[in-house]
Amino acid sequence: MFKCLLHLFISSFLFFFYAFPSFAALDYGKQTLRGADFSNTDLKGATFYLSDLQDADFSGSDLQGASFFDAKLEDADLSNTNMKDVTMDAAILNGANLSNSLLEGAFAYNAKFENVIIDGADFTDVLFANDVKTKLCENANGTNSITNRKTIQTLECS
Repeated sequence: MFKCLLHLFISSFLFFFYAFPSFAALDYGKQTLRGADFSNTDLKGATFYLSDLQDADFSGSDLQGASFFDAKLEDADLSNTNMKDVTMDAAILNGANLSNSLLEGAFAYNAKFENVIIDGADFTDVLFANDVKTKLCENANGTNSITNRKTIQTLECS
């Protein structure tokens, strides 16, 4: 009887582990990941809340639906990324490279954007604070290579 129960437990554990591997693999919350290389990686839905990602490389990655709540992304490379529907509330992106990134539908209301590179970034339907949007409009140029939308138009600059 004990052997059958043990076999059932191990089988159930292995089924759960292999059927749902993304639960543990995509949670990078509350970690120090300075300079980490996440380039060209599928990180859909990953969580990076409260993480230190200064100088991290996300270039070319799929970050759709990821959470960067209160993350530190200073000088991070987010170029050529899919950041559609990403949560960046209270994130610090000072010095980050967002060139040619798709940020459509992202939530970045309390995010900090100082000295960011946004050439060709698509900010369609991104929720910003008005002062952040005004600051980004000052440096908006380029056209996103995926959506063919001009950065200045996606920010709805006047």
